[in-house]
Amino acid sequence: MATRIQSPVLRRSSLPLTEQNEDDLSKVRESSSYQRALEVLSGRKIVDADVSTSALLHAIFEAGMAAVQKEAEITGYAEIASTQSASEVRHHRAQSRRRRPTWAQEA
Repeated sequence: MATRIQSPVLRRSSLPLTEQNEDDLSKVRESSSYQRALEVLSGRKIVDADVSTSALLHAIFEAGMAAVQKEAEITGYAEIASTQSASEVRHHRAQSRRRRPTWAQEA
């Protein structure tokens, strides 16, 4: 992520920050463990100690969005699982057992 956002910027929005938000942003800017965590969660490399505030906030947004998407998937899969009846589950398992494995043709 260097000091700039790599993708084309569609819009610049203002972001109101509280005192706690400012403290948290300082922690990310000053702590290598926070930066490594942000790199993992956002998928962006933070390679510059002088990273811009907007690029840092963008990485934090991406990390938060990834967490929201992951939670939405978990919830969605749970909803799908709850709608399946026990007989449907047994039927799908029985079908799976009857299918020939992909490697069965190799011999």
